[in-house]
Amino acid sequence: MTSSRQTPPFHRSVVSYVQRGERMTVGQERAWDRHWERLGREVKALPDGPVDFAAWFGREAPVLLEIGSGMGETTSRLVAAAPELNYVAVEVYKPGLAQLLMRAEALEATNLRVLRGDAVDLLTEHVEPGTLDGVRIFFPDPWPKKKHHKRRLVQPGFVRLLAGRLRVGGTLHLATDWEHYADQMLAVCSAEPLLRNLHDGWAPRPDWRPVTKFEQRAVEEDRVSHDLMFTRVEG
Repeated sequence: MTSSRQTPPFHRSVVSYVQRGERMTVGQERAWDRHWERLGREVKALPDGPVDFAAWFGREAPVLLEIGSGMGETTSRLVAAAPELNYVAVEVYKPGLAQLLMRAEALEATNLRVLRGDAVDLLTEHVEPGTLDGVRIFFPDPWPKKKHHKRRLVQPGFVRLLAGRLRVGGTLHLATDWEHYADQMLAVCSAEPLLRNLHDGWAPRPDWRPVTKFEQRAVEEDRVSHDLMFTRVEG
């Protein structure tokens, strides 16, 4: 396997996620023990070079990456609904990944692989340019205080990195229920020359995307959720 290490196009001085406790329930522990060795990898432990997703899944299929799968309730349903995809979820929270593995097992979904660690490290060092068919980022941490906006994941450098990893025609799908973050997402993605908005501004909320707990909370708090869908164009 050849190395894809390179000078990272995007570097964060602070991470965009909160480190949480790693204590797991009995069910999560069992799911982890049953599935992690076959279905999971630590980003920091990956060998140099790109991940061979076809070999890992045991088949050639479009690869979709979801960044920040949380506790997996929505992700597991999306995985089960799209058996034609090689669905990869990257998340830093171990109990969340264990819960996702447990939910996917209950739905008899076999097309899921999970990675624990920083999505920036994964994309920079272990995903070849032009290989992803889609990327989803649903309800990332909004960091609502102005002084914390620099911690938000969707920044120009990160979007440039994402766009470069998408194949031409691949799709970037974002969703948030924080208006100011939605505006930032729209501005940042619209400014990236490798991306084109598939809609005139916001995308219609797709029927296939399950309502997350964050989205339900937004409804209860009178916040409007926004979806954005961009496609990768020729550079």
